[in-house]
Amino acid sequence: MGKKEISQMTLFNFISAMTIGTLGGALVIDPALSLQNGILALAGWSCFTVLMGVIDIKFKPLRHLIEGDPVIVIKHGKILENALRKTQLDIDALRTMLREKDIFSLQDVEYAIFEVDGKLSVMKKEANPFVNGKIPPVVRKAFNPVSAEIVSDGIINRENLAKLKLDEQWLCEQFQLSGIKKVSDVFYAEIQQDGSLYIDCRKDLLH
Repeated sequence: MGKKEISQMTLFNFISAMTIGTLGGALVIDPALSLQNGILALAGWSCFTVLMGVIDIKFKPLRHLIEGDPVIVIKHGKILENALRKTQLDIDALRTMLREKDIFSLQDVEYAIFEVDGKLSVMKKEANPFVNGKIPPVVRKAFNPVSAEIVSDGIINRENLAKLKLDEQWLCEQFQLSGIKKVSDVFYAEIQQDGSLYIDCRKDLLH
C-alpha cells in the first residue's frame, strides 16, 4: 500500500491505516469475529485503499476531492482570516506552528501554506522595515526575548500591554498613526523583539 500509509500524508491515508489496524486487531483478539469474515474485511479494505491510491494518481479532479487542496493562510505578509476559518485554525495555533519552524514573529513571514497533511510550509520574508506599506512606529528601544501579542482578532491583550508598561490610549494612538481608526479593524498586532509594532488589518486587499 506504499509509504503514504506510514507517513500518514493525508486524512484518507490516516483513516485507512487506522481502519486496517483496527480490523487486524479485532481479527486477533475478538472471539466473536470468525477468521474468514475478518480476513475478508481486511482484504476488502486493503483493496479499497489500493484502488483509492490508483485513483489518486490517475485522476487529478478526484484527488482534489478526496485530499483537498493546500490553503494559503499568509500572503505577502498578511494574514488571510477567511483562509484561517476555512482550515479551522486560530491565530494561536498558527503562531504555534510558526514557532515550530523557528519563526517567532509574523512579520518575518512572506507566505505560509497549510498543506493537506496538516503541516505548515513557510517562506520567510526578506529584511524589510515596512509593515502594511508604512514604517512601523518604534515603541521602545529595549530588546524583547520574543514578540508579544497585543491584539488578536480585534481584542486587546491587556495583560501583555501591562507587562510592556503600555496602555490602550498609547495603542490607539499608534493605530491612528498607521491610518487605522478602530481597534476592531485590526486582526492581529504584536510588539517585535526590537520594540517595533507589527500590524495586520482585517480584510486585507491582496492582488
